[in-house]
Amino acid sequence: QAQPVESGGGLVQPGGSLRLTCVVPRIITSTFSGTDWGWYRQAPGNQRERVAAIGSGGSIDYADSVKGRFTMSRDFARKRVYLQMDALKPEDTAVYYCNAKRAGTEAWGKGTLVTVGK
Repeated sequence: QAQPVESGGGLVQPGGSLRLTCVVPRIITSTFSGTDWGWYRQAPGNQRERVAAIGSGGSIDYADSVKGRFTMSRDFARKRVYLQMDALKPEDTAVYYCNAKRAGTEAWGKGTLVTVGK
């Protein structure tokens, strides 16, 4: 399966917002719709953790640490997956990865760095 490509990371002050985008080049609509998508993050010295996930059926799950602050969504027309991050905290600083799972296979993007600080 093709590798996802993340974008939208950067430096933001505490309390600020960022929106991450995940795209898979040349993905067709049926494949996009049938994929389970996830956003993960890994901070220095920590294990990679799942932040949010959206199943192909539309169910969404969030880590407790981001509930009420992060929103994951899909755009079927543009075939993109988003992670809207609001009320960012310094502990949200990490490399954020997009994960795509379908038909027993999965693919990871290379990640985008989010830094929350002054």
